[in-house]
Amino acid sequence: MSEPTAVPPVAPHPAQATAPATVSAATASPGFWQRARRHPSFVAGATLTALLIACALLSFVWTPWDPYAMDLDTKLQAPDARHWLGTDAYGRDVASLLLVGARNSIWVGVIAVGIGLTIGTLLGLLASARRGWTEEAIMRLSDFTFAFPAILSAIMLTAVFGAGIVNSIIAIGIFNIPTFARITRASANAVWAREYVLAARACGKNRWQITRQHVLPNILSVLVVQATIQFAIAILAEAALSYLGLGTQPPMPSWGRMLSEAQTLMFQAPMLAVFPGVAIALSVLGLNLLGDGLRDLLDPRLRRR
Repeated sequence: MSEPTAVPPVAPHPAQATAPATVSAATASPGFWQRARRHPSFVAGATLTALLIACALLSFVWTPWDPYAMDLDTKLQAPDARHWLGTDAYGRDVASLLLVGARNSIWVGVIAVGIGLTIGTLLGLLASARRGWTEEAIMRLSDFTFAFPAILSAIMLTAVFGAGIVNSIIAIGIFNIPTFARITRASANAVWAREYVLAARACGKNRWQITRQHVLPNILSVLVVQATIQFAIAILAEAALSYLGLGTQPPMPSWGRMLSEAQTLMFQAPMLAVFPGVAIALSVLGLNLLGDGLRDLLDPRLRRR
């Protein structure tokens, strides 16, 4: 009887050989916060944004001096142990003004971006869901609104209702609406072409159910990133409007109005313009870096890259 022939071992299929490594790599892939801690833009932006929010929250419970108290005997003092950043032309403590100004900037940004995000997202979802003449009308309305930037809208509102922080919020909010409408429509149109949306339509779901259950959850990351960027633009717009005298009115502190008051004292006290200018620059920089970091972390294509 002949001996049985040894069967040579069969080499595993390439797909089978790499499957355990793929599963292991997917299982060991770091989470959002692990990746965020290694992202330089996100870390820098989150740090600066957290500092801005901390200053605003601190102003509710404590400031070095009363930001509304004037003392002409101590006006235009240089920074010292009593007044850490010096005093302005009315003897008010600059550090206290900056802390309260951070609160007002965040307040304007949150409401203005909230107006634009809410109305713009609803219009963008409506345009993407209905298409046809509805989409065309919403997009042409957005084009028309883009012709009136925040400063021009504030000037028109001021001419009718007078200057004030409320009119600034309305003007900046109106300027944000077409931005969010366009972003939402473009992102939603891409989701409507996906296979799972086609399957949901084949199952009998109407357009509003698909929008609520599939479209909106899949574009939230895009809206979050855009809201962060628009927040920085809102802070900059509020400072510009206050600088022109159309935004926050006295005696309420504002970074933009601090710049306006300091421009006539550039040779006597140049630091009065430096401190609010640096505060605006760091706030806008931090929010922009935070938005860039969130975009990289939330976008699957950039995340794989």
